[in-house]
Amino acid sequence: MLPFALTIFTGAFLLFLVQPLIGKYILPWFGGTPGVWTTCMLFFQLVLLAGYAYAHFLSRWLQPRGQAAVHLALLLASLMMLPIIPSESWKPKPGDEPITQILLLLGATIGLPYFVVSTTGPLMQAWFARMNPGRSPYRLYALSNIGSLLALLAYPFLIEPNYARKLQALSWGWGLMAYVLFAAWCVRQVWLRGFAKETSATGHVAEEEPAETPSARRKLLWLALPACASALLLATTNKLTQDVAVIPFLWVLPLSLYLLTFILCFDANQWYWRPLFLPAMLACFGWLIYVLTNINNVGIGWQVPAFCLTMFVACMVCHGELYALKPHPRWLTSFYLMISLGGAIGGFLVAVVAPHVFNSYAELSWSCGACAVLTWLVCLPDWRGANFQWWRFHAWLAGSLVALGVCLAFYLQSKERDNVVEATRNFYGAMCVLEYGTDSPGSRYLLLQHGRITHGFQLTDPDQRRRITSYYGEKSGVALAIRNLPRPQKRIGVVGLGTGTTAAFGEKGDYVRIYEINEEVRRIATNHFSFIKDTLAAGGSVDVIMGDARLSMEREEPQRFDVLALDAFSSDAIPVHLLTKEAVAIYGKHLADDGVLAIHISNRYLDLEPVVENLAEKFGYRRLSISDGDSEKDWWIYSSTWVLLSKNEALMNTIASKSESAKSEPSNKKVPLWTDDYASLWQIMSW
Repeated sequence: MLPFALTIFTGAFLLFLVQPLIGKYILPWFGGTPGVWTTCMLFFQLVLLAGYAYAHFLSRWLQPRGQAAVHLALLLASLMMLPIIPSESWKPKPGDEPITQILLLLGATIGLPYFVVSTTGPLMQAWFARMNPGRSPYRLYALSNIGSLLALLAYPFLIEPNYARKLQALSWGWGLMAYVLFAAWCVRQVWLRGFAKETSATGHVAEEEPAETPSARRKLLWLALPACASALLLATTNKLTQDVAVIPFLWVLPLSLYLLTFILCFDANQWYWRPLFLPAMLACFGWLIYVLTNINNVGIGWQVPAFCLTMFVACMVCHGELYALKPHPRWLTSFYLMISLGGAIGGFLVAVVAPHVFNSYAELSWSCGACAVLTWLVCLPDWRGANFQWWRFHAWLAGSLVALGVCLAFYLQSKERDNVVEATRNFYGAMCVLEYGTDSPGSRYLLLQHGRITHGFQLTDPDQRRRITSYYGEKSGVALAIRNLPRPQKRIGVVGLGTGTTAAFGEKGDYVRIYEINEEVRRIATNHFSFIKDTLAAGGSVDVIMGDARLSMEREEPQRFDVLALDAFSSDAIPVHLLTKEAVAIYGKHLADDGVLAIHISNRYLDLEPVVENLAEKFGYRRLSISDGDSEKDWWIYSSTWVLLSKNEALMNTIASKSESAKSEPSNKKVPLWTDDYASLWQIMSW
């Protein structure tokens, strides 16, 4: 028992520790978008499926010593891939398709080690069951999930805050070596002892009592239940990360709860009880509807529990019913193979299909609806069973239909409004162009919304369309920096295109260079909004550089910007990799000696002031924080907070004298300097 327990626990720990580790490595290369983690999860699920298939067919096609020899060779081959640090050559270039690039990158970097570790659960349990007839291997599955959960909890709270990424990757390699030793111990036992009973020519154990062959309905549920749970997991993670930040903690939290449901359900029958969890699922759906309907008025301290508790309860239902359908140990590898296939299908639907089918994050609603329908199907009694009771059938039917109705209700409430001009979605998120003011002459305007956040709008009347709107009013920090530049001709850099509003700051002879990662944003900004066209017509120059801003600037010659405005948010999510020490060093290379770095920090959930304060101190910049919420009176101007960093004392004094809100006092919060290896949001989060 000991070698199998050690191998399974260690393998599971490594399996889930590497997920946030490698995700954090590549996140900055692909714009820091939630789609990065969703694609990573798809890769993990696909490789896990391949590992389970390997375990299934290896245990059925080969005799004990053949299995031992093949698996030992694979274990040794996995060590040849260390260390698991992605090569810089995998950084994407403009035009690269991100999902394909991420999958190829992960395959080349951690593909074989992850595949080997993913075979652990089903293969070791199958070997244990064959060597110990009569002893249930399912407790080992719970042990596997405990190892996975501990890895996920250790990463954001212990490993990420205290160790650099390179050390994390090297340490994972040492862990893999220990795992290979434990697995080799199991291989040795199989080689020496074989299995407890002789096998037939087909590789099946000869049993005293024939094992019941699972029905097609049961096998279909083995597939559908984990697929539904997997889709719920990724849909919930997408929602959390698009609204707050794409950070390991918000990947780990839903995944940890998801694994906890596996641990509880596969440990013992008593953890899952239908009369408790089905009403709880209905109550959670109702709570989720309320939160989604009032999303702008509900704080993050209520949003996160609503999303996560709903996912937890629904996954408890899926995995509880799945455990109730577990087969005889003879069919163990088939059972796990179907579970893995279901998980991969759920991941594929959310990561690949949903962005092409939906123009909003509707997969959360549809996943909940699918869970309700599936629950109804599982709870249907056997029509031919002797214990069939009509009252039970009607009770489950009614409850499930209510659940379905609730789920569809909050899907319908999120449908497109009448004023939607265009809605679109891709790897980088969901956007829509909205039309307002059609009833009042001269007040019509078009607005770009990404998730729930406005990314600029434009008045369409010919006499007003050059008017600068939203977060860029004349008293905003970025406007004050640009308007007070002493040079007649300005070079302006902008990270984040939006509607192209910042291009309107460019006048005759000025040059505006805008960095944008999302091709759909550029299409919308040029097709529905005219800020860029109008600036060109006025004699200014505008270039839109496609690709991640940080990677683009790494490759470019110094641009000598007079002002570089950092304004790249995805919904309310903060692209952490754009606010690190390494990122600001790159910006400094492109600033003129007396230039200004303007950072837009307006945000619902995070106080970024101390983060920027650390960066100013690190690079010797003077800092001014400017909030224009109280001074602006025009309806087309939004309140905003910009932090200006510069070594130009004269310019900063001029700006401070023209803003009533300018301040440079130290923040009340003290946080460590953000770097590519370290960035923690705990101390700056507003719950």
